[in-house]
Amino acid sequence: MRKILIAILLISLLPLSAHAARDKNEKPVYRWVDASGVIHYGDKVPAEYAEIEKQVINSAGVTIAVLRGKKTEAERTEELLQQKLAKAIETQRRSDVALLATYLSIDEIIMHRDRRIELFQAQSKVTELYLRNIKRRLDNLMDVSAAYQPYSADPEAEMIDPELADDINDTRDTIERHEANLERFHTDELLIASRFDGDITRFKMLKGIE
Repeated sequence: MRKILIAILLISLLPLSAHAARDKNEKPVYRWVDASGVIHYGDKVPAEYAEIEKQVINSAGVTIAVLRGKKTEAERTEELLQQKLAKAIETQRRSDVALLATYLSIDEIIMHRDRRIELFQAQSKVTELYLRNIKRRLDNLMDVSAAYQPYSADPEAEMIDPELADDINDTRDTIERHEANLERFHTDELLIASRFDGDITRFKMLKGIE
C-alpha cells in the first residue's frame, strides 16, 4: 500500500516538474509600447526599440521584470539635481551634528571666534612690523645703489656690484611675499568671522533661540 501511495505522489508531481522545466527553458517574451502608443510583443526587441522601456512577461502574461529604457536628457538632468540636493542635505546634516556636538551655547561660539580672529590679528601685526623693517632696509640699499648704474643718472658711474644687486632683488622678493601673506591674513580674518557668524545663526535656528 505504501509503495502505491509513493507511486501516485511521484506521478502527480510529474506535470509540475515538466512545467517548471518548460518555464525555465522557454524564451522570454517582451512587451513594449512605441512612440505612437502601439503595443508590441516579441521574443526579440528590434534595434529601433532597444532604448525604450520594456516589460518581460511569462507564459501567463504576468510581468516578471521591467527593463528601463534610455533616460531622456530631462530625466538625467533631474536625476543629477536630485543627487546634488541629497548630497547637500546630507552635508548640512553632518555639519549640524558637528556644530551641536562642539558647542553648548552661543557664548562658546563667540569665544572660539574671538580667539581665532586674535590669532590672525597677531600674525598681521608681526608681519606689518617685519615689513616696516625690511622696507627700511630696501631704502638703505637703494640709497647705496644710487651711485651706481643702472640707478645713477651719471653716465660715467660704475656698474653696481652683483652682490648688492642680488641683495636688492632678494629684499624686494621678501617684501612682496610678506605683503601677500598680510593680505591673506586679512582675508582669512574676514572669512573666519563670516563662518562663525553663520554658525551662530545656524545654532540659534537648531536650538530655537530667537
